[in-house]
Amino acid sequence: MSRRPAPRPRVRLLVLDVDGVLTDGRLYYGARGEALKVFHVRDGYGLVQLRRAGCEVAVISGRRSPMVRARCRELGIRYLQQGVTDKLARLRRLLQRLRLPLSACACVGDDLPELPLMRAIPLSFAVADAHPEIRRAAARITRRRGGRGAVREVCDYLLRRP
Repeated sequence: MSRRPAPRPRVRLLVLDVDGVLTDGRLYYGARGEALKVFHVRDGYGLVQLRRAGCEVAVISGRRSPMVRARCRELGIRYLQQGVTDKLARLRRLLQRLRLPLSACACVGDDLPELPLMRAIPLSFAVADAHPEIRRAAARITRRRGGRGAVREVCDYLLRRP
């Protein structure tokens, strides 16, 4: 008799970085400071569909940006943490509040500040143009680059999973 593998717990929270994941990583500066971030509309649509399917989204970024706050508000993302140096510690506090285990999470990263998250969360994704160490730590690597549909690719993957 063969045994079927135990079903994986459904992902209940997708954790995202901003620069290099939701954006292509470039920062545009004007005379008064940061002036513009570019977000891909397909990533946004994927995040809305994921939320409608019952998966929450958390954005944890090392930088602070009013544009990120506006984009998260537009997409209905309730869990936005900006100016964070220890992303894993901040995620652990959020998970305590939500009463979720790390195993109920997935994350997407592109650079070394996400490495602790990538190592702690079993279902971690690196965007196609991520730092090599992030790519090595990831369970999966997207075909698309950060800010160019990688998040949509992750959302579609999560929506197809049982």
